Amino acid sequence: MVEELEPPAGAATDWTIPQAWDRYSAAEHAMWDTLFARQSAMLPDRVVPEFMTGLDILRINRPGIPNFEELSDRLMRATGWQVVAVPGLVPDRVFFEHLANRRFVAGRFIRTPDQIDYLQEPDIFHDVFGHVPLLANPVFADYMEAYGEGGLRAADLGAIERLARLYWYTVEFGLIRRPEGLRLYGAGIVSSYGESVFALDDPSPHRLGFDLRRLMRTRYRIDDYQQSYFVIDSFEDLLRQTVETDFAPLYAQLAGQPDFATDAITDTDIIYTRGTQAYARARASEVL
Repeated sequence: MVEELEPPAGAATDWTIPQAWDRYSAAEHAMWDTLFARQSAMLPDRVVPEFMTGLDILRINRPGIPNFEELSDRLMRATGWQVVAVPGLVPDRVFFEHLANRRFVAGRFIRTPDQIDYLQEPDIFHDVFGHVPLLANPVFADYMEAYGEGGLRAADLGAIERLARLYWYTVEFGLIRRPEGLRLYGAGIVSSYGESVFALDDPSPHRLGFDLRRLMRTRYRIDDYQQSYFVIDSFEDLLRQTVETDFAPLYAQLAGQPDFATDAITDTDIIYTRGTQAYARARASEVL
């Protein structure tokens, strides 16, 4: 998200632009197919089953970059959501307005071969492959709408940073507890080959039970794999806590409390894995 208040040239007042699907090159479609093949081959035993169901419902497994009009038609029939193209990161209020009205904003560009494993700004593969399949799930779709509505209230209360942490540790980098073990559902993980392995298998990160207040006091990494992941019990519980919590007094309570570091463990945490933090320390030593 960005701070500019005016949309760029060529964008509508809500920052949307045409996807211009017919302008994608064969190389760009091939990049999507490469990324899709790599992720779809390794995710079935790692990702929550609802994600794989969403891929099938929305037919995202067809070759080539998805056409947003066709994708939105199928998504609308499933849960009433649409996918709309934007030129890049959008202002906070624009982002929340779209979510609150069941529109998911997605960048239309795709990474280049030299960016296959990492790029800083989310591209169409992250946005569509990572996020959109779970929007075909009614409960998660309701959570995303509720988050958008909550974002508009947070903007009025000056508390966007707190609420952004909820999005980061659930929608982007969330884990879920299932009888067969922990599973992935966050888009930032499922669209990344490396983090799809790291988040579940590596001994380095903490894996902690979801706690709304704790999470909203926790800083996060934007430049590397996460040092802590939070584990929800179910999408139903995540939605319930979101819609039943009065966030205004919660923001007031949190305002005077210090943040937790990205690698912190507290006395009240439910600990699924106490990480070694070896990866983060090694990365830090490389910078020194």
